[in-house]
Amino acid sequence: MAKGNRKDSRKKDDKPSSGLIERTVKIKRCAAVVKGGRRFSFAAMVVCGDGKGKVGWGYGKANEVGPSVEKANKQASRTLHQISMVDGSIPHRVDGRFGAARVVMLPAGPGTGIIAGSAVRAVCEAAGVKNILTKSFGSNNPVTLVKATLEALRQLQTKEDTQRLRGVEL
Repeated sequence: MAKGNRKDSRKKDDKPSSGLIERTVKIKRCAAVVKGGRRFSFAAMVVCGDGKGKVGWGYGKANEVGPSVEKANKQASRTLHQISMVDGSIPHRVDGRFGAARVVMLPAGPGTGIIAGSAVRAVCEAAGVKNILTKSFGSNNPVTLVKATLEALRQLQTKEDTQRLRGVEL
């Protein structure tokens, strides 16, 4: 196969070796003015998941883009949380809040896809959610939107989880 004809559908920041889906959400550049001019540093926000219900986020800072993304990936892979899913969607409507950001997530039928902005979409893809409707309110900062989305996903419970916790049959 020719070098330019890659047939696999991996995105450029997926890591096939570790089995985790890693998406770079935001890279920020900060400038410190020093005697010789400006000194730049970079901060990266990365979302990481296994595509089967585990998802986490990481934030890394360094003087170059590459090391900051690596640090964020390492932190994201350490902070994975399990979320509840039903048939590639979420079990019920849920709201997540972080700071001034608010995210509303609704379950969707098969074939709908991920209807979301870029930050929320990255979290849903990494978690393995295939069909979902979302709407964000308030802040449009990708960092706070990712945190609000993960807060919403942590609140999810399936019918079986609720039955087990209450000790009754619904």
